[in-house]
Amino acid sequence: MPFGLFNNKLDNMLPGRVLTDREDLVCYGFDASSREGMPLAVVKPAVTEDVSKVNAYAFDNNRPIIPRGAGTGMTGGSVPLKNSIIVSLEGMNRILDIDEKNMIACVEPGVINAHLQEQLEEKRLFYPPDPASMKFCTLGGNVAENAGGPRAVKYGVTRDYVLGLETVLPHGRVLNTGGKNYKDVVGYDLTRLMVGSEGTLGVITKIFLKVMPLPEEITTLLCTFSKLADAARTVSSITSSSIIPRTLEIMDHESIRAIESYKKYGLPEDADGLLLIEVDGSHSAVSIDAEKIADICSSNNGTVSVADDIYSRNHIWEARRSISQALYNIKPTKINEDIVVPRGRVPEMFVELKKISEEYNLTIANFGHAGDGNIHVNIMTDRDDEEEYERAKMAVRDIFESTVKLEGTISGEHGIGLTKKEFIDMELSEVSIKLMKEVKRVFDPKGIMNPGKIFPD
Repeated sequence: MPFGLFNNKLDNMLPGRVLTDREDLVCYGFDASSREGMPLAVVKPAVTEDVSKVNAYAFDNNRPIIPRGAGTGMTGGSVPLKNSIIVSLEGMNRILDIDEKNMIACVEPGVINAHLQEQLEEKRLFYPPDPASMKFCTLGGNVAENAGGPRAVKYGVTRDYVLGLETVLPHGRVLNTGGKNYKDVVGYDLTRLMVGSEGTLGVITKIFLKVMPLPEEITTLLCTFSKLADAARTVSSITSSSIIPRTLEIMDHESIRAIESYKKYGLPEDADGLLLIEVDGSHSAVSIDAEKIADICSSNNGTVSVADDIYSRNHIWEARRSISQALYNIKPTKINEDIVVPRGRVPEMFVELKKISEEYNLTIANFGHAGDGNIHVNIMTDRDDEEEYERAKMAVRDIFESTVKLEGTISGEHGIGLTKKEFIDMELSEVSIKLMKEVKRVFDPKGIMNPGKIFPD
């Protein structure tokens, strides 16, 4: 079917909700990765029925469908193929229900993570998954990527809170899985299968989330080290103790330096490593746990300070959440990876990263959720410097090989998308990959749902 006629058909189905002008399409052709594409059209559904119509029409005409939230993904998961239809869910942004009695929130996929957090806090509740982009990322995207965040060390990731989903399959039919029950073992767990599937199985249109009561108290500690190895060793000491911190974040010298050159937050620029630690719970328990953690940090040559008020605490977290943007003060191009190793092997991973940095003569800035072994590795380079950029790409493979050697995984919360698919067989066996492809074919027999993502070509 000619493109013009195809777009007219779409526009007739959803009047005023189809974008085809090049200026509009360019805005939906990229995400937070360095990849770009140009779709045939962008559709903005308002209700589930709209998504069903678009999917069914795309299925009949063999057009690729690319679900999209806010475009904050780091691995190219929402980057469109040529002649594809982007289904932008930004308009399906209603919080449908906050059920205080049953501790459940029902939301549409376009709801911003932070907006839900704000509504819940008014009711003395909270939703634990808190990615760095929480002020603008959508919950639908969080589900598609199985997003985590600093609080994952204690509370887990997105899949631990998704109780049920409404998903529109490629042919337009609606699949409802799970619901409001905290326990449900009837049949295969299709809800968990959808979480983290990166839009390759269907378009999520409704989400049931478990929420929790706000803790009575939160204490924030900042611990600085003259040696990064001491900070990494402290992470292992804390995670092997009887204390489960709410957050346990690490930053290396390059990350600290980048933050302070971006904006003066008052972080110690001479520190080689920094830990941002929080504990929460009852007043008495928090006081005891904070004291124990301070002792552990001090015994590993750390200097501990405590955020005395909510302003100080928010100031520290503003600095932490600014890292991703601040790193561009080092170099104009960033290759970001989010590896995970067993928590006890975090010190070994930092040793490996230092070796790789020296071997390839590259600046590598590391920060992340060290409490659950998740390190955000940022190779700072310049795409216009072809020789250096090639070295940076070679370093990525070495980083992944070191990660797998230490029993880790090449992606903790960013997914695979386009940028990591060539490395997936470093971690998954041929049998696993084949089985996953067969599962996709059952859901998506024509291969139109976010094609080209996750699996090697």
